[in-house]
Amino acid sequence: WRQAREASRFADFAPALERILELKRRESEYVGYADHPYDAHLDKYEPDTTVSQLSPLFAELRRATVDLLARLQGAPRQADRSVLEREYDEGKQWAFGEDLLRAIGFDFTAGRIDRSTHPFSTSMGPGDARITTRMASTDLAMAMFGTLHEGGHALYEQGIDPELARTTLGRAASLGIHESQSRLWENFIGRSLPFWQYFLPPLRDLFPIQLYERRLAEFVRAINVVRPSLIRVEADEVTYNLHIILRFDIERRLIEGQVQVRDLPDLWNALMQEYLGLVPPNDRDGVLQDIHWALGLFGYFPTYTLGNIYAAQLWTALRRTYPDLDSRLAAGEFGLVLGWLREHIHRYGRLYWPVELIQRATGEAPTPVYLVRYLNEKFGSLYGLAPVGAA
Repeated sequence: WRQAREASRFADFAPALERILELKRRESEYVGYADHPYDAHLDKYEPDTTVSQLSPLFAELRRATVDLLARLQGAPRQADRSVLEREYDEGKQWAFGEDLLRAIGFDFTAGRIDRSTHPFSTSMGPGDARITTRMASTDLAMAMFGTLHEGGHALYEQGIDPELARTTLGRAASLGIHESQSRLWENFIGRSLPFWQYFLPPLRDLFPIQLYERRLAEFVRAINVVRPSLIRVEADEVTYNLHIILRFDIERRLIEGQVQVRDLPDLWNALMQEYLGLVPPNDRDGVLQDIHWALGLFGYFPTYTLGNIYAAQLWTALRRTYPDLDSRLAAGEFGLVLGWLREHIHRYGRLYWPVELIQRATGEAPTPVYLVRYLNEKFGSLYGLAPVGAA
């Protein structure tokens, strides 16, 4: 895969992927499934999740997202992220990232942060949650939101009930639930106006030249730019799920034999055109961009979008609990969010499967309704769109 990607030639990788796919299909039969062979792979990462459950959820989310994206692209108010692309001292960025982690409740006596090429989070065991982030001197957002994202993962690990330590229950309920925690802190909180009402003044103190007289609303629009892109890991909050749904659509067809490996580049490009209005110029920026299939990680991609769906539902329930949440976040009261997550998600570890955990926390089964509503309300406001259904 690495060599094929460097050369941008899918044909060089195709024989290996055909062998991997053959093994994954055999795995489906050995593990067993009720309705769809892809269910055997979904279950490894999101227990008790099936194609029949995900297909309508993802179809509704895709339709609503494509519609929102079209409206945003024709919006009267467009965002500009150039303020984030000036020269920002990396030492000051690092110090600010540590301040962000302390503010949201990361325990540095039970974890640490380091630098890496690609951000990740891992736990060495109870009381040892480690994260990494990446940064660039000409992209202020990269380190800030990478740190918040991985910090959300670490807060989950630090919040699992110690009594469950070193048992089969002393770990996260699923990858989707894990992703819900990182996405909630990175996007629902970290890219919100109340968050930056609190944090923009100290950030401006660190970078007075770059952020001199930068208005709050302008800064918040800059960190929420919506712009379709070819690369999943660079996607914005609105378009990210389209990248995942594309991969879900392809994976399940591969596993069930509807699609052959040789057809992947053309299928990939066709779906990119349909979902995002873009066509990759080469295999490197298209079908070869992710390493997951080379690692045999079929069934993994859907957990990213499930994380967003769960996060929106948890965010809605949290706001019901605290009607004055915006003003409290603007005052720096992030502990109330962490306390709510500790009570409803973190402490349970794997006592409950994902669907039951979300039902207990929010009062209903997972649904994309809240994510669709959140994206429309947030970005409609940022881009100056009339509310959906308004005359």
